[in-house]
Amino acid sequence: MPHPWSVRVLVVEDEELLADAIARGLRREAIAVDVALDGDEAMSKLDVTDYDVVVLDRDLPGTHGDDVCRQLVASGAGARILMLTAASDVGERVTGLSLGADDYMGKPFSFAELVARIRALARRPPVAHQPVLERGDVTLDPARRLVTRGSVEVPLGRREFAVLEVLLRADGTVVSAEELLERVWDEHADPFSNAVRVTVARLRRKLGDPPLIDTVVGGGYRL
Repeated sequence: MPHPWSVRVLVVEDEELLADAIARGLRREAIAVDVALDGDEAMSKLDVTDYDVVVLDRDLPGTHGDDVCRQLVASGAGARILMLTAASDVGERVTGLSLGADDYMGKPFSFAELVARIRALARRPPVAHQPVLERGDVTLDPARRLVTRGSVEVPLGRREFAVLEVLLRADGTVVSAEELLERVWDEHADPFSNAVRVTVARLRRKLGDPPLIDTVVGGGYRL
């Protein structure tokens, strides 16, 4: 019996027999399926078709699965990504999710669970694409977790990235140390700690010269 709502899925898997088996099973569940056998073919299909869910193997020939994931997230297309891979240890899962995947399954897997996860992902509302933030020659891409100054990538820690994002969103207005502590740390942070000052100092050093972050005496920080 057809499902009352339609789902369009792209299965990206280089093992042709497995890809075909997944596709046949999903079609029996009234899910529309396309198949790509490598990363390059996946990118071509993603360029012309809007998918609800992409079932993505990480270790792909051509464009690597990680790069497919990054490019899909950066495009803001809205497709949910379910990584399906033999590398199922915790470290690999964390890496996959940090690339922007929405869910992760290791091989071998239960087909019934795969169907359930695909349908759960398809039910989620689309995520609004976060715009790239720019000020001067600094660019911060929230979706890709990427910061550049000029044409040079600036590697930042999690707190440094978050502080820079808050300052960029402030668009030149002053942000107090208290506000940074509240938004970047958590409710358990010590209000008397020097965490904000130390993190801003590290951020200034990594962003390089000329300095970009001003300290406003009695006020806070401004970019």
